[in-house]
Amino acid sequence: MAEVSLFRLYLMRVVYLLIFVAVGTMALPPLLNQPEPITPMRGVALSFWMALSLLALVGVRYPLRMIPVLLIQMLYKIIWLLALAWPLWRSGTAFDPDMAEFTRAMAIGIVVDVIAIPWGYVLANYVRRPGDRWTERGREPPVGEVDRH
Repeated sequence: MAEVSLFRLYLMRVVYLLIFVAVGTMALPPLLNQPEPITPMRGVALSFWMALSLLALVGVRYPLRMIPVLLIQMLYKIIWLLALAWPLWRSGTAFDPDMAEFTRAMAIGIVVDVIAIPWGYVLANYVRRPGDRWTERGREPPVGEVDRH
């Protein structure tokens, strides 16, 4: 198993804490104070961000166990940049100031995630390590047999 330095663990804790504060303070107010109804997709986005924020708080205590939170955050930002920002930029569409600021924040977030994630640990534990077994005792029960455990 890849060893993760104490410095990296504290770096991850700082990133988790930043996620909790930044994402939580962005998502919670609109969820609690709705002067007008939120569209279903906006509601899904705010709910996802609030869940991500709360899971990041768990990551402050268990930084290695919560690595999937950092991976999810990094991946949704990469997908957003590739699916939304990149096509607009390629087409020559000018970004309004809000879109430009949001795009910069997403790009910076990706860089922070890439730096904070212990890639050796991820490779050893999520890529090279065998997956969990699919059945009891590592075998498929014969057709019609009921697992009594």
